Amino acid sequence: MNGYKVVVTKSTVPVGTARRVREVMERGTTHPFSIASNPEFLKQGAAIDDFMRPDRVVIGVDDERAGELLEALYTPFTRTGAPIQVMDCASAELAKYAANAMLATRVSFMNEIANVCELAGADVDQVRSAVAADRRIGASFLFPGIGYGGSCFPKDVKALVRFAGEAGYRFRILESVEAVNAAQKHRLVAKMEAHFGSLEGKRIALWGLSFKPRTDDMREAPSIVLVNEVLARGGTVHAYDPRAQAVARGIFGDRIDYAPHSYDALAGADALAIVTEWAEFREPDFTRMHELMRSPAIFDGRNLFDVAQMRAKGFAYHSIGR
Repeated sequence: MNGYKVVVTKSTVPVGTARRVREVMERGTTHPFSIASNPEFLKQGAAIDDFMRPDRVVIGVDDERAGELLEALYTPFTRTGAPIQVMDCASAELAKYAANAMLATRVSFMNEIANVCELAGADVDQVRSAVAADRRIGASFLFPGIGYGGSCFPKDVKALVRFAGEAGYRFRILESVEAVNAAQKHRLVAKMEAHFGSLEGKRIALWGLSFKPRTDDMREAPSIVLVNEVLARGGTVHAYDPRAQAVARGIFGDRIDYAPHSYDALAGADALAIVTEWAEFREPDFTRMHELMRSPAIFDGRNLFDVAQMRAKGFAYHSIGR
């Protein structure tokens, strides 16, 4: 049992972690071992499927033996042609940060384009479609909204900025990505104030608390910024989320109301803010919504509905970049 071992880090770790783990282990054992970095590329809500059918496997090793063992381990999961990419440990560690930082950059870039569209009278959906048709760019992570959150993008962007800084390099693009994302989380409240003049005494229904669908994760969620801003401006919040309400209670306590159903949140509401694109929000009963709301104003942070159709149904409809 004390023969050769491969010690693998799976989590996103600072660049240089494999080297430091090796140094610690070398001080504590004389048994042969290798250190490897095998970062995960898994999405919340789809982790098992992503593991079973990866689009690539990244393996960081500093010796051939460990690389061969890990390649053999992952070969059954890559029979559809997904590449197994073997590299040094530092490159594998940095690859995970680079991937998430690139995706975060695409999100912030498209949010900037959406904000320009509003000023120019353009439609961000049309712009996005034209950009996505370019095979060099593609469609992924080009949907505008009110900012990213969660456990990965915010943390990894910050970590890469810090690591680069400690190495003597200022990562200006990612500094801007962070700044754009922070500002974007304020967009819906700004639109509400422009519509109402003041949020004092306004009852705001909120659909969606988690940072994305299919999870209860509220870390860095745009909903937190929105709720706190509405409350600070004298409004009340009546929120619904299919999964995240227990988590939200731990954040907001009794400062907001929690509805048992999406329609319950709408009763007497002056406005609806859509923050998370849960599937159940995509095809609601608009007639029922109109009847329940005191003021049929919708502030859609995820562009779920068609602008012309919503206005034809009698809603004051405000979305992102359209």
